[in-house]
Amino acid sequence: MKLLFVHQNFPGQFLHLAPEMQRRGHDVRAITDAVNKAESPIPLMRYRFAPEKVDPKATRLGRNYTTMSDRAVVVARFARNLRAQGYVPDVIFGHSGWGETLFLKEVWPEAKLLVYAEFYYRGTGADTGFDPEFQDDGFDQTLIAQGRAAHMAQSLAHADRGLSPTEWQASTHPPLLRRHIEVIFDGVDCDRLTPNPAARFTLPDGKVLAPGDEVMTFINRNLEPYRGYHIFMRALPAVLAARPKAQVVIVGGNEISYGRPPPQGGGWKDVILDEVRDQLDLTRVHFVGRVPYDRLVDLIHVARVHAYLTYPFVLSWSMVETLAAGTLVVGSRTAPVEEVIQDGVTGRLVDFFDVPGWSVALTDALARPEAHQPMSDAARAMARERYDLRSVCLPRQVDLLTRLERG
Repeated sequence: MKLLFVHQNFPGQFLHLAPEMQRRGHDVRAITDAVNKAESPIPLMRYRFAPEKVDPKATRLGRNYTTMSDRAVVVARFARNLRAQGYVPDVIFGHSGWGETLFLKEVWPEAKLLVYAEFYYRGTGADTGFDPEFQDDGFDQTLIAQGRAAHMAQSLAHADRGLSPTEWQASTHPPLLRRHIEVIFDGVDCDRLTPNPAARFTLPDGKVLAPGDEVMTFINRNLEPYRGYHIFMRALPAVLAARPKAQVVIVGGNEISYGRPPPQGGGWKDVILDEVRDQLDLTRVHFVGRVPYDRLVDLIHVARVHAYLTYPFVLSWSMVETLAAGTLVVGSRTAPVEEVIQDGVTGRLVDFFDVPGWSVALTDALARPEAHQPMSDAARAMARERYDLRSVCLPRQVDLLTRLERG
């Protein structure tokens, strides 16, 4: 088939699927934003989008839709030029989050359109208003959040099918849209993540960590409240006091992926760190920024426990990867995590806001690795059964694309 992926930051969620379809002999191409400098074995076609500044007073609740639909127009015109050159895909698979798929059916009505329906903004019951410390509460915020979903609803309404990575993320969509969504996780490479006794991770100060060391990890794209960075850091002093040999490795940038920046500007890393700086032995707390994937896998393999917190929002790959590697995960008792971890069976769950509870659970995980080994083993088995890239997720994704192409 002629298969076209659309993602402003390609490959994004199509990291494994696009090359797999190419390997199977299909004509695979991708449309992405020109600012995306990532290289790929997939032929890339880049559009240029220079958004105009939106006046909130003029657009009010429509300001998000204005930006997304402006991008959609640019992508549609770019696609129209491709059609004029004779290119007509059989199946289009695009992420709906930035509006890129909105008008592609107007260009290629004969193509099947699959949208990656990652999350649907809701006024209540998800991330909005979950954490009053960092989010404005009230009816206006409820309306703003729901208003942000307009382009997502339109994208899915005009698509032939949707795909969400988890049941909970699919459930954020209204019932009329939910029935058009299949749930297939992106997949993790369980073979690559198999425990590796030879793994080593070198810290910025030159210290080398190995499996068996008392290592705790916190991993996210950026360090911010949406991923519980504030709760983790506030729990850390008690953990370090109780475990004098523990080493803590924190992976993540200092930008804003979700939510608002600090009132004083910049990122949240130092704002939260400054709260507890004088209570920490910073020779044992290592901020390593973002690391290449090979090093991330090594870090996962040397960790004894991984702390994962999130608002009711999209689930991070890193949590499932850590489970697949057999590292104990202590996770937040929020819906996305509860879908994956069963407390006391495949990991430990702690109320998101319970700082003392986090300190106790993380300390216990560091102190008694043998007691938690059955949970780690069960988590590895569960990850391979439900989330393995090669045996579960990729075959299901390929099957979905094949069924769409055949009508």
